[in-house]
Amino acid sequence: MIDQIRVDADSMVPKYLQIINSIISSISNGKVKVGDKVPSINKLSQEFYLSRDTVERAYRVLKKRKVIVSVHGRGTYIAKTQLISKLNVLFFVNKLSPYKMMIYNAFLKEMGENCHADLHSYHCDETLFSELMAKYKSTYDYYVIAPHFRTDNLSYASFTSKVNTIINNIPKEKLVLLDTDNNDIKGDFIQIYQDFETDIYNALETGQDKITKYKKITLVYPKKAFYPYPTKILDGFIKYCVNNHFNFEVVEEVTNEFKIEADNLYVTIEETDLVSLMTKIKHSNLKLGTNVGVISYNDTPLKQILGVTVISTDFEAIGKQTAKMITENKKEKIKAPFYFIDRESA
Repeated sequence: MIDQIRVDADSMVPKYLQIINSIISSISNGKVKVGDKVPSINKLSQEFYLSRDTVERAYRVLKKRKVIVSVHGRGTYIAKTQLISKLNVLFFVNKLSPYKMMIYNAFLKEMGENCHADLHSYHCDETLFSELMAKYKSTYDYYVIAPHFRTDNLSYASFTSKVNTIINNIPKEKLVLLDTDNNDIKGDFIQIYQDFETDIYNALETGQDKITKYKKITLVYPKKAFYPYPTKILDGFIKYCVNNHFNFEVVEEVTNEFKIEADNLYVTIEETDLVSLMTKIKHSNLKLGTNVGVISYNDTPLKQILGVTVISTDFEAIGKQTAKMITENKKEKIKAPFYFIDRESA
């Protein structure tokens, strides 16, 4: 029984819920039956380095739902297996960013009560991705994967040969790919992708009227990072500037020595660069949105409040569409919507 329980310290899902979900999942897939003994609180605590309170909380919920029952002096047992059938989903992302959480939360809201999803991050690491996929192989009904990886020199790779092999071995009826379209995955499966090069190009075209009042565009794009960004973003930016005859520059970060220039529009990718840039503008004699501009990549509630112009995919739409395609059993390939959202900073 203890082999059926999964507790991941890196998951955003509370550990007591992971215990509950593991037991219910094991019942749903027939690996656990009525009368099977449940590990004691002490044993489960020791096995997964958990507090007794965490395990007790999980068992209280299961007892309240009459899934398990305790027999004095003998232990705790599975009491019933006639549970509501729930889909078990592994949500596997490269990082636990605000954007990925928007997708995940929108997915959960759309799926409703008949699904429980485990959220895990592999931190753009191919080895960790491989280990976790081996660990969770055949455990879930669906595998929702956003494949973004880094190379040994911290540059970006959407797929590697090893990742391709791993993902190709997932039954296609269980596979959902998010974000990238750059892969050699064969068969019919659910895919909601971003076209990073075309998206930034078209979004900047949409904001052309705002952009043309500036003499230069500077993209702050980190070419190497622990969580690297798709190089197609850079390609689309350069293509837009060249085709529209804009004077442009690409820098890797906003350092302390970075100088703000008048009549310059800055496009940032990283949140830290956005903060540094906005701070420098605040302490300059330039007026944001008039003789200096800022556009940020990917929208957040904070950017909405601060009035930061963005070019962004619709993360909630991705989450909702993913849920809809799963519930309707549609194996389709859909491009995620991407917008230029005009606010006061450009």
